[in-house]
Amino acid sequence: MKILVINCGSSSLKYQLIDMDTEAVLAKGLCERIGIAGSKLTHKVPGKEDFELETPMENHDVAVKLVFDALTDKDHGVVSSVDEINAIGHRVLHGGKEITQSTVVDQHVKDVIRSCFDLGPLHNPANLTGIEACEKIVPGKPNVAVFDTTFGMSLPEKAFYYAIPTEYYEKYGIRRYGFHGTSHTFVSGETIKFGHLDPEKAKVIVCHLGNGASISASIGGKGVDTSMGLTPLEGLIMGTRSGDIDPAVVQFLCNHEHITVDEALNVLNKKSGVLGMSGVSSDFRDVEKAAKEGNHMAAVALDAFRYRVAKYIGAYVAAMNGVDAITFTAGVGENDAYTRAFIVENYLGYLGAKIDPERNKVRGKAALISTDDSKVKIFMIPTNEELAIARDTLRLVQG
Repeated sequence: MKILVINCGSSSLKYQLIDMDTEAVLAKGLCERIGIAGSKLTHKVPGKEDFELETPMENHDVAVKLVFDALTDKDHGVVSSVDEINAIGHRVLHGGKEITQSTVVDQHVKDVIRSCFDLGPLHNPANLTGIEACEKIVPGKPNVAVFDTTFGMSLPEKAFYYAIPTEYYEKYGIRRYGFHGTSHTFVSGETIKFGHLDPEKAKVIVCHLGNGASISASIGGKGVDTSMGLTPLEGLIMGTRSGDIDPAVVQFLCNHEHITVDEALNVLNKKSGVLGMSGVSSDFRDVEKAAKEGNHMAAVALDAFRYRVAKYIGAYVAAMNGVDAITFTAGVGENDAYTRAFIVENYLGYLGAKIDPERNKVRGKAALISTDDSKVKIFMIPTNEELAIARDTLRLVQG
């Protein structure tokens, strides 16, 4: 059984072809600058030289066709024909309050994705475009939509309702949805398995830290709370997103900068976070370099980021009345040993949590990074959203 996983952005398309018998990646790649001059396909096959193709891609239909061509090419392909690809799994950002779990795509599912364009204006249109492109190019292949919001749909009412008039939930579906859900589902499940924790009762906090960042709390793998909200803007300080902020800041900016609400939200989404605070970059590596060179606001931005992570961990320990494991994942969480150690050593001592300096040097593979006498297990587990999407797709198409 071979599953193709597709993640469409507004001007990009990432893909992986996975052999589900072994869960090995047969090929992966990226189409970039779709609809923009300089379009390029990069196709990677383990053990082979990368294949690159610079060619116009006026839309996602063209990009998807190029992906299938690359996968079936006699020189750099990995299957003889598209008939060997059994199904296609798509990452979809938002399913609103109507779709609560991964599902095989039909017209109703596409209608719901379209109805959520205003909730996910950058992602949902591109996600739907990718689905419809696959339907045109390989008709008859089952397509599965795996929603980023699925993990958050299990939140209890006390966690997902906002304290605004309930009519807005009923009319517009305004609530906490949470994002990075595929990652949180995968990593919380892997934490339970890797750590030999109780699959029904384990209290796990997952810190998905990267340019986009979020934290989740789960019991037995079921979401209890998550830091992102109606959109990915709420919660942690991120690369370019502000995270939690007094809503009145939007009104203040509009009145004093003479900008619209949309323009103010553009500032909070794309010009804030560690980029806005440091004035240096949205890349944490660049900000760390600037901090080491004496840039005061770069140092403040990193301190604020780590502080916000620690605050959410503390809140979620309270929400679950305890914690068995804390897991770091994603770009910063997986690769920045200093940040992991800083958060644990400076803020989590009250939990009896202790980092082992040698274990914490790990890169690229799941590992216990806490000491043997730590009262909370601390893990680093790489996320694998593509594999999680493929697993869901396999489960649904096999019935």
